[in-house]
Amino acid sequence: QVQLVESGGGLVPAGGSLRLSCAASGGPFSRYAMAWFRQAPGKEREFVASVSMSGGSTNYADSVKGRFTISRDNAQNTVYPQMNSLKPEDTAIYYCAARSRRTSPYSYDYNYWGPGTQVTVSS
Repeated sequence: QVQLVESGGGLVPAGGSLRLSCAASGGPFSRYAMAWFRQAPGKEREFVASVSMSGGSTNYADSVKGRFTISRDNAQNTVYPQMNSLKPEDTAIYYCAARSRRTSPYSYDYNYWGPGTQVTVSS
């Protein structure tokens, strides 16, 4: 069973950048597809980006395409979203998730979740 812990959240001005990290432990990291989701106050959790087990395939929500880049380092058991050109509407709690199958944009497909990290973008 894999455990996930996010880090790197914080307060950033609009137009700024932030790099989150998700460290995994307790399982064969390279056997898990990884994804990031986010949840803003009063809204449902939504898909942000995903990366395949090898890192060779990525997918993004339309709202972040061209601004966010997801990558993983299987040697370090870590997955990163690099978030550029941040907007106030990107403000949310960001969650890292893992599943032992191919990537999916649906939160219910993921078995393992981190506790989340807050990202706040000021206007």
